[in-house]
Amino acid sequence: MVRPRRRVLAPVVLVLTAALAAGCTPTSTPARPGGGTVHVLGLWSGPELDSFMKVKSAWEDQTGAAVRWQGTDNLADTLTEAVRAGNPPDIAVLPNPGLLHQLAEDGSLVPLDSVLDMSRISADYARPWLDLGSDGGKLYGLFDKVTDKSTVWYNPKAFGAAHYQVPTTWNGLMALADRMVADGRTPFSVVAPASPAAGWALTDWVSQIVLTSCGTDLYDAWVAGRVPWTDPCIRRSFDTFDRMVQRPRYVLGGTQGILSTSDAAGSYPLYSEPPTAYMYYMASFAQAFIAARYPELAPGRDYGAFAFPAIDPDHAGTVMIGADLIVMVKDTPAARSFMTYLAGAQAQKAWIALGGFTSVNRSVPLDAYPDAVGRSIAKHLADAPAVRFSAGDTMPAPVQRAWWNAMTQLVQDPTQLDTILRSLDDTARSG
Repeated sequence: MVRPRRRVLAPVVLVLTAALAAGCTPTSTPARPGGGTVHVLGLWSGPELDSFMKVKSAWEDQTGAAVRWQGTDNLADTLTEAVRAGNPPDIAVLPNPGLLHQLAEDGSLVPLDSVLDMSRISADYARPWLDLGSDGGKLYGLFDKVTDKSTVWYNPKAFGAAHYQVPTTWNGLMALADRMVADGRTPFSVVAPASPAAGWALTDWVSQIVLTSCGTDLYDAWVAGRVPWTDPCIRRSFDTFDRMVQRPRYVLGGTQGILSTSDAAGSYPLYSEPPTAYMYYMASFAQAFIAARYPELAPGRDYGAFAFPAIDPDHAGTVMIGADLIVMVKDTPAARSFMTYLAGAQAQKAWIALGGFTSVNRSVPLDAYPDAVGRSIAKHLADAPAVRFSAGDTMPAPVQRAWWNAMTQLVQDPTQLDTILRSLDDTARSG
């Protein structure tokens, strides 16, 4: 479990154009580790896990070693308990940088400076990404996979048939939703996936609204615990979200639909015949869900994503991200070899080809993305004037969990908003 915050995780403005558009450079085959098994712990499931299994198989074929995957719904607690028991995994895939800092400060991670070829790493990764994966001047984690969390999925053909235009402002988005309702259609698919982390997708909604209505300075202060949850702009952001999901016929299935639909299944209504919902705010990994369910659909023509419209035009273009950080918990020859493989362009280009993966390795060019959707997401990241981690990815674990639960409460009873915000303030202060 993540302990109370001992430092403020400084947000970083990321200039990614060079990182995403640089040309390919040769990559070396990982050194053979002499067999052995690499135990990897992480949260991936469904298509994400399927893609990882295919990517790791190439390394297994090259080296003769094996990867043993262990999935969990509660990585922080599972990893902490394994470390305390003296039986940690070799490698862990962390969902947020806050957990990396805690583990590094506890002495639970292996510094990568002495594991990887740092000249190669420095050439492949822009300095901001290395800084984000470092603690106390040592590199502990690599951003092997970056997710654009400012994407709204839609059906271009369905939009065209109904003469709908992709909105570029929040007011335009609401006007489009009103028109869809007037046409007898449902604008949004919204989900709160049932799991120990139920509500996480709803926190992304609020985080995005805060970021594009209150601005990066207030967002940063809120994430760092310097601005209360009851702050007027934070409260307005919650209210903006809640009024949207409570509006009649705006959300497929209403409250029950939100609470009973998985993140993967949330994308399906957009591509049924006819669509039963028309827009789905979900991170860029949703492409893998869509491609797995509807392999006959052509990306860009049959499905696509547009940027989440800013509420305040002054904050247009700001992008919210999530990212997976690969860290080493146990130093073995096989783990070193697998870390080297995951950090390199070879593995990341293979994962890109499977969909739902965006790399920030400078040796991976934009033309490595096999379809228009993947390239548009990579370009969206590259063109962003400012980028922030989603608030739920950077807040302490007790606050994260309280917020997940609070969001499911809020969609069931919007009259509890002020009580919920005061409770989150109490949790933040005590955490």
